[in-house]
Amino acid sequence: MSLRADAPAPSTSDVRRFGRSQKWVHRATAALMGACVVTAACLYIPQFAELVGRRELVVRVHEWAGLALPVPVLAGLASRALRADLGHLNRFGPHDGVWLRAALRRDKRRASRPAGKFNAGQKIYAAWIAGATLVMLGTGLLMWFTHLTPLMWRTSATFVHDWLALTIGIVLAGHIGMALGDPEARRGLRTGSVSKRWADREHPLWRP
Repeated sequence: MSLRADAPAPSTSDVRRFGRSQKWVHRATAALMGACVVTAACLYIPQFAELVGRRELVVRVHEWAGLALPVPVLAGLASRALRADLGHLNRFGPHDGVWLRAALRRDKRRASRPAGKFNAGQKIYAAWIAGATLVMLGTGLLMWFTHLTPLMWRTSATFVHDWLALTIGIVLAGHIGMALGDPEARRGLRTGSVSKRWADREHPLWRP
C-alpha cells in the first residue's frame, strides 16, 4: 500500500475492497459475538431471563459460542488476502496520528483525516476487540473449569469477565451505530466492492 498523499480524481467506478475470505470471517465472527452478547444479556438481565427461560441451555450456548469465537479468524489465516488485511490493521503510520488528532479535535474535514485501507479508529477497534476477546476467553475458561483454580482466581475472573462484557457491549453498540451511518462501508462488507468516489474520500491513501 503506497502512502502517497495525491489522490486520483474521483470516479464512480467500483473497486474491490474485500474478498470472500474477509467477508466470511467478518460474518462468522459477528454471528458468534452476537450469540455471546444475546445469551449474556439473558443470563444477567432478569427481564430477559424470564422471557427466555431454560437457563441451562442459554449457558451452554454462551459457553460454546465463546469458545468458537477465535475459530473464524484462525481458519481465515489460510487466506493470503486476510493475512494482508491483518497486516494493515496491525501497522500504524504517521498518518494515523494525524487522523487521531483530528478525531480528538472533532475535525470532520476529509483532508484532515488521511487513511489507508483502514483508518486509525478501525485499527484501534480491531486491536482492542481482539485483546478483549482473548481476555474473555481466558476468564470464561477459569469460570467454567472451577476445579482447576483457587477460589480467589475464579472470583477475580468473574469480576473481570462481567465488567469487560459490559464494556464490549457498549463498544459493539458504537461500532454498529457507525456502520449504520455509512451505507457504502456496509456495501463493501456485503458485496466486497465500494465506489471509487467513496474510497478516494474516506481512504485517500489506499491504493487498491
